[in-house]
Amino acid sequence: MSSVLSESSVNSTFVRPSTFFINGFSNIPHGKYYYAFLSLVYAVTVLGNSFIMCIICLARRLHTAKYIAVFHLAFSDLCGSSALIPKLIDIFLFDYQYISYESCLANIFFVFHFINLQSLTLIVLAFDILIAICLPLKYHSIITKRAMCLIIAAMWIFSVTLFAIVVGLLTRLSFCGSTVVNSYFCDHGPIFRLACNDNSLNQIMANIGFGLLLCLPLIFIIISYVCIAVALLKITHGGDRTKAMKTCTSHLMLVAIFYLPSVSINILAITTSLNTNTRIINNSLSQTMPPMLNPIIYTLKTDEVMQSIKYLYKRNKVKVTMERNIKHTWRN
Repeated sequence: MSSVLSESSVNSTFVRPSTFFINGFSNIPHGKYYYAFLSLVYAVTVLGNSFIMCIICLARRLHTAKYIAVFHLAFSDLCGSSALIPKLIDIFLFDYQYISYESCLANIFFVFHFINLQSLTLIVLAFDILIAICLPLKYHSIITKRAMCLIIAAMWIFSVTLFAIVVGLLTRLSFCGSTVVNSYFCDHGPIFRLACNDNSLNQIMANIGFGLLLCLPLIFIIISYVCIAVALLKITHGGDRTKAMKTCTSHLMLVAIFYLPSVSINILAITTSLNTNTRIINNSLSQTMPPMLNPIIYTLKTDEVMQSIKYLYKRNKVKVTMERNIKHTWRN
């Protein structure tokens, strides 16, 4: 009788903690070196994505619908890393592992929102390549700047709405037991599993998120590339086929480094019992490495971007030379 009363009293008491404790690595010596490495990754991410955004803004040849999407990918990469890594540095390098309840919910929203935007932008870029190769004559009538801006606006509305619901559902949970989060940030799964009341809706949303935001986009991209491969086989001229394949290479690399680690680690987590440290390392690398590598891949693998960089460099060099000549003339 007393046990029934105590259980009912726990269920009727709604507990909202003031803070969560982010546990991070468990029993790993020199774990701070890994977080220092992530700090370096963040620095490269900021520089690389800022650079690619500046090039797109300054080079007129890149003022196209496709590069609106590329700019958006760089912006999402930059914001996603900024939502995740600086807080991670504050927590683990400066030994402040407590995070307030409200800050934790905000952290969940922004981290997953920008990861979702990265995923959706990769779909948009796959669609752009699909139309360019399969329907080249209709490309400029389908892929317009206005259409691209509307697609990106729709992505934002969808993502903000979805993760507002996800975070809103967390506020109905009561945390009457442990508030130790076995992750390296305010991760959705480890947090809702700490609740002592019904968290079935949160589990459903987690499953929907995995299917809708990781598996479905990857399936769409695979189908797109099957169609692209069929179209490439029909191209008789070898030069045109090589040019088309080069267009696909950079995007395929972005897709591989973004989706494969995330999908594989989620499937492993569902099918087997993963060690906490293994899960943290895999998740942190899959969330931080793609934003760092994306601008490097687009810079090195895309001819348009390389030509724009060379053009801007030459234009700036000519401008500096002219200014020097003018100053020299005035002195004389």
